[in-house]
Amino acid sequence: MAQVLYVNPATGSDNNSGSQQTPLKTIAQALKVATSDTKIQLTQGSYNAASGEVFPLTVPSGVTIIGNEANKGSGILIEGSGTYLSRTFAGQNVTLVLENNAVLKGVTVTNLASRGSGVWIESTTPTVANCTFTQCKREGVFTTGDANPVIQGNVFSENAANGIAIAKNSKGQIQGNTCSKTGFGIAISDTASPTLIDNKISENRSGIVVSGSARPILRNNLSENNTDDGLTVISTALPDLGSTNNPGGNILRNNGKFDLQNASSNKLVSVGNQINPTKVTGSVEFINSQVPTPTPTPTPTPVPTPTPTPVPTPTPVPIPTPTPTPTPTPIPTPTPTPIPTPTPIPTPTPTPTPNPTPSTIELTDISNHWAAAFIRELVKQGIINGFPDRTFKPDATMTRAQYTALVVKAFNPPSSRAAIKFKDVPADFWASKVIQQAYQGLFLSGFPDNTFAPNKNIQRVQVIVSLVNGLGLSVDETVTKAFDDQAKIPDYAKDEVVKAIQKQIIVNYPNPKQLNPTRDATRAEVAAIVYQALVDAGRVAAINSPYIVVA
Repeated sequence: MAQVLYVNPATGSDNNSGSQQTPLKTIAQALKVATSDTKIQLTQGSYNAASGEVFPLTVPSGVTIIGNEANKGSGILIEGSGTYLSRTFAGQNVTLVLENNAVLKGVTVTNLASRGSGVWIESTTPTVANCTFTQCKREGVFTTGDANPVIQGNVFSENAANGIAIAKNSKGQIQGNTCSKTGFGIAISDTASPTLIDNKISENRSGIVVSGSARPILRNNLSENNTDDGLTVISTALPDLGSTNNPGGNILRNNGKFDLQNASSNKLVSVGNQINPTKVTGSVEFINSQVPTPTPTPTPTPVPTPTPTPVPTPTPVPIPTPTPTPTPTPIPTPTPTPIPTPTPIPTPTPTPTPNPTPSTIELTDISNHWAAAFIRELVKQGIINGFPDRTFKPDATMTRAQYTALVVKAFNPPSSRAAIKFKDVPADFWASKVIQQAYQGLFLSGFPDNTFAPNKNIQRVQVIVSLVNGLGLSVDETVTKAFDDQAKIPDYAKDEVVKAIQKQIIVNYPNPKQLNPTRDATRAEVAAIVYQALVDAGRVAAINSPYIVVA
């Protein structure tokens, strides 16, 4: 049975046995008596030099230090620094050193010493999970040598140089972390090749900086609202940004200078990422993924015009290394919202939209349909019509062009950004004018190759996001409503779905608990959801339906 040692800096004594009733006082003493598989349980309090700690604290192989994972170590502070002699970077100021299979969970770490690192990982395979690293004078976690750690679910905030620095030949899995308000969120150098998954990086000088000959793999990361770049690549670095069978899924947006700056000697290949091409500099090839990808709509903030004046590539900022003191100095610039850059969804080209029949004709195929009331009311409003054969075809899909026509008819959005010419929407295309109005009104956007894909089908979640963003909807409270298929909601749409629930815009048939977010929307579903948006705007009366999702 694994040994458990309890530590309490307020009531403990290093002469105690370390039981729950007679805890030790310091982590240092617990580490002295720990054996492999020992778990050191920390109670709330501050562990520092004043409480008797001696730094750096070296966690031996197989030993676990655990605080409170649920709150990311809030109230359990390990603060201090000592000199550690690194085999790759000489003397360093470090709080904790993690050896093979050591585990650190649920604590807060701060190193206020000059060029201080919170955790040092050198050629070992530890786990760092659900911790908070804040106010370290260089970075929260530094990995070097042949390190291969798991760094998961941590918060890195207000560290002087980097949230996480990954150097030399380090690998490892960096997943689900939040990095904010620091120099570089994640800095990768030398020949490092870590895998970055589901990290959220924002409000730094630059989000992710890759240098040297590093070869990281980036999947499903969000890098936004950074002062300079979302992703910077320099020297001979070559990050993996996705392949046709394994799309990147990264979102780079709203960054001050560039969403992606490639100042390396390599051409980058981006597959299945959401990146605004007008916020990219350097050699980057965008390739459409073979995996269907939702089409996000733009947030209601003006974006740059599609043909901006070329911007010279700035001199890349090198990644701070452990020896010199990094000096990130943000230079604020306006932060426009980029055009989302998803992969077009392969769908059959539908037949051209028939001429509608007059709205006074009763539609023949909706009398017993679940959405009949919504459809009839929109017909009365002159927003939708039927086909020449007096049908509405409620269960047929709807294309992006058809949806833009409906949205413009329903809301007549004013222009909020400059026009753009899509190369697949000729001037004589039947929907060219409404596509332009919907685009300028922030309801829809285009693809990275400057196409609109007017004949592609629109998905249910895309309709929801379009209405929330185009109408600028917001709510004052959070919603905990969960669908049975909640996990299928794309990351880019989660906030908009919450807002739509609060506004009672979502209509789910036949099961209100099933959102089916990425399924192609039917004409009836679009009619019902648009009608609910009109209800929220106070333009039409509410309809009683069991399929309206209520918070």
